Parts: sequence; structure tokens; C-alpha cells
Amino acid sequence: MNVDPVELAPGVLLGGSALPVIAGPCVLEEPGEALEIAQILKRIGSRVGVPVIFKASYDKANRSSLASYRGPGLDAGLDVLLQVATETGLPVLTDVHEPNHCARAAEVCEVLQVPAFLCRQTDLILAAAQTGRAVNLKKGQFMAPDDMRRAVDKARSTGNSRVSVTERGVSFGYHNLVVDMRSFEILHAEGIPVIYDVTHSLQLPGAGEETGGQRQFAEPLARAAVAAGADGLYLEVHPQPDRARSDSTTQLQPERAEALLASVLSVRRALGEENSSK
Repeated sequence: MNVDPVELAPGVLLGGSALPVIAGPCVLEEPGEALEIAQILKRIGSRVGVPVIFKASYDKANRSSLASYRGPGLDAGLDVLLQVATETGLPVLTDVHEPNHCARAAEVCEVLQVPAFLCRQTDLILAAAQTGRAVNLKKGQFMAPDDMRRAVDKARSTGNSRVSVTERGVSFGYHNLVVDMRSFEILHAEGIPVIYDVTHSLQLPGAGEETGGQRQFAEPLARAAVAAGADGLYLEVHPQPDRARSDSTTQLQPERAEALLASVLSVRRALGEENSSK
């Protein structure tokens, strides 16, 4: 089912003919490294032919362990994201965890993201949407696809129509996530564009001090999601994933991310050719 396109950023439409890609490291680590990754992603987007939005968190307030690295914080993190946006021309996305962070983050970021664990937090959703920036709601691991309509309605109640949902799997027993590919069609039926989160859906949450993951399944799940109707992709990319300070088991190296994008675009083209021949 077709949905009305949503403008994630100037010139970047979700639900149109292109397949927007939100990509970057899980959390900001070194300022120079963030800029380097953004420049690499910009080149990948140009080669593959997809619009890229750079993503990174200034604070991961929902880390499993108190000892885990959270990021540089609001002010220092937004300074880095502003540098990325200024020097690369890429639009940027970041998570917001508190309503009073939204206006400040909106000064720098084209897209504000509500994390999965907070996807029902009314005050946070309203504060993000009231900035006028695009709002990406991560679907909670505890949420059925059709239940996200209420969260979307909260955001749209502010008059902001730039709202999308990201599918990142649902809890399946303990320490496992499973993506229900029906989710894309269910959300489309509600008129909601859907992004597929390639790397977070590979997580094995809560399995030890740090979240585990199964990076080997990135490609088949991404291809399946695009075939099922995903309007865009979200993936975390790091030059040395095993040394990343967050989500080290699921982030992808840039070369692998580029190959994955080329693969899913082949699937999308094949589906387009099939539909045009009917």
C-alpha cells in the first residue's frame, strides 16, 4: 500500500521513489571520527545512489549497565553533529530522551528520534513534534505494529505531519528479537511510512554486561524488509565495529554497509520491474 511521502529532511522523502538511509555510529565517540564516518557515508550514498542522513547519539541514556559509555552529552555532542552537518552537508539525526532536550537538539538536527523504550512517552513525543522537525519513532520491543498508531497520533496532534516509525523487532522470549515482516504492511495500512532498523534488530538484548548481537544476519533481514515494503533503512556503521563503545556486535564496517545497500537496491528494482509489468 502506498503512503503519503514524509519529508525527513530537505530533499529527502520517505515513501517516495528513493530509499533513504539513516546511517552512522551508535554513539558519538571521538569528534574527528564522527566527521570521518560521515564523509565515508556521503561517498557511499553517492556511489550507490541513495540519500543519506547521518545518525549518532550524544547520550545513550538507556544503556544496560551503569558502567557503559553513554556519550559526550548534549552540548558537546550537538557541537560535533553541527560540525558534521556543516562540513558534509548531510542532514543529521539524534536520539532525544528528555522533553527539555528537544528544542536544543532541533537547532542542529533535521530529525529527532524517540528511542524504542520511550515510544509511549507522551511528553517526549509532543516536545519532539512541536519543534517542527521530522520525528522518527522507534517501535518498542514490547509493541504490536498497529499499537504504534497511537504514538504517531500524539506526534501528529501538534500539526506536525513529518512522522515515521522504525521497525526494530519485538522481544521473543528472553535475550532475542524477531522482526515480523507483516509490520510494514500493517503500518502502511494506517498511512504510516516505515523504516527498517537493520542493526538493532540483530541485537541479543540483556545477554551479559553488554548487549550481544548476530551481525551475520544483517543482509538477509535487510533484503527481506525491503521486499516486504520498507520505505527506508537505518543501520549503524563504524570503521572498527569490534572496538565500538556501544553495539559493537551489530554495527557494520563501511564496506559491508555499502555492499548491503547495493544488494537491497537490486531487490527494490526487481520488485519495481515486476509491478510495472503487471
